Amino acid sequence: MLKLSGESLMGNKSFGLDPLMLERYAVEVKTIVDMGIQVAIVIGGGNIYRGMNEAETGIERAHGDYMGMLATVINGMAMQAMLEKLGVFTRLQSAIKMEQIAEPYIRRRAIRHLEKNRVVIFGAGTGNPYFTTDTAGSLRAIEIGADVILKGTRVNGIYSADPEKYPDATRYETITFKECIERNLKVMDMTAFTLCMENKLPIIVFDINEPGNLQKLVNGENIGTMVNG
Repeated sequence: MLKLSGESLMGNKSFGLDPLMLERYAVEVKTIVDMGIQVAIVIGGGNIYRGMNEAETGIERAHGDYMGMLATVINGMAMQAMLEKLGVFTRLQSAIKMEQIAEPYIRRRAIRHLEKNRVVIFGAGTGNPYFTTDTAGSLRAIEIGADVILKGTRVNGIYSADPEKYPDATRYETITFKECIERNLKVMDMTAFTLCMENKLPIIVFDINEPGNLQKLVNGENIGTMVNG
């Protein structure tokens, strides 16, 4: 399961989609699909809509979360189009029914698509407000029996502190779920993190913007930080 943030698709833009970033990620995915790896993807929607303070916008949390879910479908469609341009077979499944553009999420159908070497993109989060796309990624990964969650970020792993603010922060090569909680390391939101911990699903946090990192990961190279039991 590859988890991407919506913001990663912006590139140097302040909003929306950067076609160059879309193509870069699609090429990375195609590389491992061509190796016979089954790939599922969950993308956030923060490049289009991020939940805002209700007091500032007048939009209640649940309503805003549904808006964010629709944004993830837009990103999923964009990734689907780019992958298919490269010759990769895909299926977009949505937790909110919208038959004209996406299949409804059906677990067994998703697994069958993966078995046929199709990339499955999960959109609309879990279909419920108050849950993030991190939680959606963790839940779907567990449901389809994924081996690992690969969380693509702009830093090369988990650090003892924010490396962009503290240059002397230490990077962990491996760390346990318990240590992450004790050290208050924000790997994912707590709901998503707990799901992974309880189901013994490892997480690898890595730099998705470094070309070739995805292929190195599936080849077993020590890239990023592994979180496990």
